[in-house]
Amino acid sequence: MTDIRKLLIVGLGNMSGAMLDGWLAAGQDSMRFAALGPREKTTPQGVAFHTDPGEAQGHDAVMLGFKPYHLGDVAPTLQGVITGDGVTIYSLLAGITLDQLKTAFPSAKAHVRVMPNLASRIGKSPIILAEAGLEAGEREAATALFDDLGQSVWLDDETHYDLCTALAGSGPGFVYRFIDALATAAIELGLDPESANSLSLAMVEGGASLAASSDLSPAELADRVASPGGMTREGLNVLDHDQALHRLLVETLRATRDRGAALSAGSN
Repeated sequence: MTDIRKLLIVGLGNMSGAMLDGWLAAGQDSMRFAALGPREKTTPQGVAFHTDPGEAQGHDAVMLGFKPYHLGDVAPTLQGVITGDGVTIYSLLAGITLDQLKTAFPSAKAHVRVMPNLASRIGKSPIILAEAGLEAGEREAATALFDDLGQSVWLDDETHYDLCTALAGSGPGFVYRFIDALATAAIELGLDPESANSLSLAMVEGGASLAASSDLSPAELADRVASPGGMTREGLNVLDHDQALHRLLVETLRATRDRGAALSAGSN
């Protein structure tokens, strides 16, 4: 059987909760999912919640959604869950490599790294995936499941995983900060907060939708907005001066990517 029949989510936090909401919104049967955690949580109707790993049986896939530095403590409690034929580990743990997953769960049939973002809730997230041990049919089944949350992207070279996580997984945080900064700047220059916030959100939503549907690159679209000597060009000159925005984002992605290596090494 290559299909993922029953998925146990260990640690129902913000990200895994967004994924569960996205799957249910996409029409997945709630009985296909269950959750496990140290304290009772309210789950959508039909999704069982367990606090005792001994009660969480009969799953052919387990998704790890807790903090990566808890892996050493949590993994031993899950060994009884990783039993039977063909159980696959799916991990949302930032920085934790496939080799580390194999060490933590040696009896699992396959190990898969998964990095979505919170747009999973509305089916608009890229899903970064890397695997060890999946057969072709199992990989297709995983792709089908995660495509319900957006678009699956498989990496054959795991060395780029932390960078892709920084870009696609952490990226929404940077975008939200940029939206907030635009609104705050407009408020500082005299615009009322309600107008500044609503205009910033509407502008980013429309701009992103156009970029996603356009044959032009974002760089080309920026030049289309900016006529020579006009208002937009004057603003772009500030962002482009001495590659200020470029250098800021290189440092942002580098710091985010390198944190993944620190998490892998056990730093917290």
